[in-house]
Amino acid sequence: MCPFGTDELGRDLLVRLLYGGQVSLFVGLTAAVFSAVVGTGIGLIAGYRGGRTDALLMRLTDGVIALPLLPLLIVLAALDFSKLGLPAAIVNAENVSLYRIIVIVALVGWTTVARLVRGSALALREQAFVKAAEAQGAGTIRIMLVHILPNLASPIIVATTLAAGNIILLESVLSFLGLGIQPPIPSWGNLLTNAQELIWEAPALAFYPGALIFITVIACNFLGDGLQEALDPRTVRRSY
Repeated sequence: MCPFGTDELGRDLLVRLLYGGQVSLFVGLTAAVFSAVVGTGIGLIAGYRGGRTDALLMRLTDGVIALPLLPLLIVLAALDFSKLGLPAAIVNAENVSLYRIIVIVALVGWTTVARLVRGSALALREQAFVKAAEAQGAGTIRIMLVHILPNLASPIIVATTLAAGNIILLESVLSFLGLGIQPPIPSWGNLLTNAQELIWEAPALAFYPGALIFITVIACNFLGDGLQEALDPRTVRRSY
């Protein structure tokens, strides 16, 4: 029994929506975490070291921000990795499109976290507890990881949560264009692609994955706003 009906090949739509949701959420959360790790490292080094290091890393960040995101992702997703000399076992693996999207999005999605961490690190490095650690002879890496990084956990968590929703949306767009996750692996994006030809005969094939993408992205944004209010002591909580 198929409560949501079947697709054009007679496959249970509910099962494909659930499995596609796992794939889309895995891509969104994994790429968001990787982006946060890269952005945190770059922002932490730039904010604490300052000077030429800060200028160089921030110009790199500005350069990545200046690139048109969606066209860049489309170009990177369309690259033929078999021409890069990678082993055929890797290029032809069933899950290669899944991990390729994660890597591509993570490589260009770290800029927001980097700028956020850099701004906070600039302020924290002037605090008394950091100066005390420097006076006691603590090394640069220890100061960044032990004294500064724990104080940046709140904005990093919030930024990562908000980024997850945006990445799910980007993955859906790329999969809809045929450049993202490839069949037979289902995702909400390629479920929309499969529904194009039957949009008038069976609109539910497009409605269900589209609605799930919308609800998930909105939920990530609400979760990010809620975490910001809960974790940021400067936030004024409103009572309704």
